[in-house]
Amino acid sequence: MNRGSYTTKRRIAKLNDQELEAGVSEKGSWHNDYNDTAFIFIGSLPYNLTEGDILTIFSQYGNPVFIKLARDKETGKSKGFAFLKYEDQRSTILAVDNIDGAVVLGRTLRVDHTYYKNKDDDEELERAMSFDKPNERR
Repeated sequence: MNRGSYTTKRRIAKLNDQELEAGVSEKGSWHNDYNDTAFIFIGSLPYNLTEGDILTIFSQYGNPVFIKLARDKETGKSKGFAFLKYEDQRSTILAVDNIDGAVVLGRTLRVDHTYYKNKDDDEELERAMSFDKPNERR
């Protein structure tokens, strides 16, 4: 296990425990710093995982509406990280707290809140993933 990711996992767990002990409200949580984004960053992914594999893992905490797996432009191979957007921002908290530090195919995942700016081609992908909301498709 990567020591840095273990330390990060411990730091996040300690923050969460301190908030629980202190009775911190949802609005006072460190997670609330990201209440205006439903995106998460997923790092240290096994290179052979597909978008479908990632969706399978992360859909247990909410309804993903967008995924962008970084790929090499020449080879199309995964670069080992992705951005995922949930339908509900609260799902990001569950994913960060429960999947960060999980080991998948021998690799320790890094999961954290993030901001992500859609590029033009990403917007089409996001609309295509809105299978539960056919009225929103253009």
